[in-house]
Amino acid sequence: MSKRLFRVYRAASLALAAAALVACGTASAVKPLPLSPLTNDDQVFVQLREAARNNDAGRAAQLAAMIPDYPAPSYLEYFQLKPQLFDGSGHPRIDAPDAPVLSFLQRYDGQAIADRMRNDYLVVLGARHDWRNFDQQYARFVLNDDTQVKCYALESRAAKGENVVDAARALLVDPRNYGDGCVDLITTLAINQQFTTDDVWQQIRLAYEQNQTNTGSKLLDALGNNRPDPTLFDQAATTPPLLLARGVGADPQSHQLALLAITRMARNDPAMAAATFGSVAPSLTSPERAIGWGTIAYQAASKQMPGAVDWFRLSANAPLSTPAYEWRTRVALVAGDWTMVRWSIEQMPPSLRSQPSWVYWHARALKAAGDVTTANQEFESIAQNFNFYGQLAAEELGQKIVVPPKTQVTDAEVEAAGNTPGFALAQKFYQLNLRLEGNREWNWPLRSMTDRQLIAAAEYARRIELYDRAVNTADRTKTEHDFSLRFLSPFRDIVERDSQSNGLDVEWAYGLIRQESRFIMNARSEVGASGLMQLMPGTAQLVAKKIGLGTISRAQMNDINTNILLGTNYLSMIYNEFDGSAVLATAGYNAGPGRPRNWRATLPRGVEGAIFAEAIPFQETRDYVKNVLSNTVYYAALFEGRPQSLKARLGYIQPLQ
Repeated sequence: MSKRLFRVYRAASLALAAAALVACGTASAVKPLPLSPLTNDDQVFVQLREAARNNDAGRAAQLAAMIPDYPAPSYLEYFQLKPQLFDGSGHPRIDAPDAPVLSFLQRYDGQAIADRMRNDYLVVLGARHDWRNFDQQYARFVLNDDTQVKCYALESRAAKGENVVDAARALLVDPRNYGDGCVDLITTLAINQQFTTDDVWQQIRLAYEQNQTNTGSKLLDALGNNRPDPTLFDQAATTPPLLLARGVGADPQSHQLALLAITRMARNDPAMAAATFGSVAPSLTSPERAIGWGTIAYQAASKQMPGAVDWFRLSANAPLSTPAYEWRTRVALVAGDWTMVRWSIEQMPPSLRSQPSWVYWHARALKAAGDVTTANQEFESIAQNFNFYGQLAAEELGQKIVVPPKTQVTDAEVEAAGNTPGFALAQKFYQLNLRLEGNREWNWPLRSMTDRQLIAAAEYARRIELYDRAVNTADRTKTEHDFSLRFLSPFRDIVERDSQSNGLDVEWAYGLIRQESRFIMNARSEVGASGLMQLMPGTAQLVAKKIGLGTISRAQMNDINTNILLGTNYLSMIYNEFDGSAVLATAGYNAGPGRPRNWRATLPRGVEGAIFAEAIPFQETRDYVKNVLSNTVYYAALFEGRPQSLKARLGYIQPLQ
């Protein structure tokens, strides 16, 4: 039996004790949601929702007329109104009707769907530059989670003469979310001279760096009379070697076009971009050279090319994109250059630097330099967070990871939580498999709940078997907690049986399921993975054949028993393939075992498991590994009833020989 950090089997007495430890709540009259087939009206409603998503106003009106008394009147009306506000491409209609929207907002004031409608209407008002009405509605926009609306809000302030340049620079970091509103903001700030020509070019480069070429081309208008020659710009964006072969002129525009060309070339071939840039860099200013090396290094780092760290060293003090700042720090971590880690983080914008990951690694850099006092202060600032970097920070302070005391709620509190406005409608949507709408209705009343009320709501969700809502609701508490809800363990007999038979810790299996599906039994990903353990069909068939099940059907694949059996077998296969590394196996489960093998092969030296996880090239897999192993530690603390170490589970990753 292996003596690795991941213990393989549990004594029967410990398993029984753990089961008792994590048992949630007491018997009550609350019953699970009944599963029933969709009625004809339900099917029409689902089609209506799709028509609204596609902004097909005619189809939406036709479908809504078929179910005038459907028991979700606010959504019936919303799905008819929303496609009147946007065209088929998702752009706001300047001539959209106001009266029905204002009537809707008044009648459903304070409800989740009104905030959703207000979000849509704000986009229309912003596109019209109707700042008086925009400001009135924006003041009542509760969630305020739409980047495009935030851009319009800044444009409204700028229209009144306010200087918003710092707020704009802090907001404008991800062109994927810009929409029409942020392009409009950039243009406005350029016209009123709050943004310089260099600011606009930086935004253009950012868009092209992130392959948001449509946004980048739209931003040309913000240059006004300083627009470049269309032929030269097209060469920079589409055939950069052709432009750079001309050499770099002395004028600022030629410099900007050269930087754009290098940005585009680096995306396709960082090594070629570096070689080319070496010949044109002497024609640029020192700050421009730093910008060029930064974008080359970013693309190289994302492809795990060994030259990235040296190119990044040439980017000091350059204004970089958010992912470039992050990757500069990651390659420094992999290289073991703690001095570079420190200055790289210190040059990040404040909003980025304050994220727990970079607080943690900055503190580690301080500690490596001998400044333990300041390092500990930074560790303490995040050590109370119940997440990957909070756990690591706590361990740096000499603390083990434990579960906080459990707040016990009464049956009466749970039943009261069940009567929360919005919960019934949320349950209706879950029965229709409309999770977006269901989550909107469920989450809306949680904003004003106390910790105790949140725990009661989470327990109510557990009792009606809305396990993902139980987890997510319990996850919101600040000072009072119930980690047996936050780290729920349904289907314990099945998960424990299959984990142990495959030589896995049951807590690891639960850590993975919690991240994969949040215990949604009919979970289905955009790429086709399904079930509690989110297996791809091809993987499921492969594992089924290996363990003697033969070819299985989709229904079998999603069956709880079969899905967990296949998932734990697959995880065990990968675990053995990677010599018992939980980090590599978890990454392999998400991205396929070939990728972490390749990532490991690029390591210049052995690194901590936490550094390997931080440097995973795919954001989804990077976050996945951190979350799964963070979850695992809390499950272990619950199941075993003793302090745990995340660092021990992360281990150390050696490069392939």
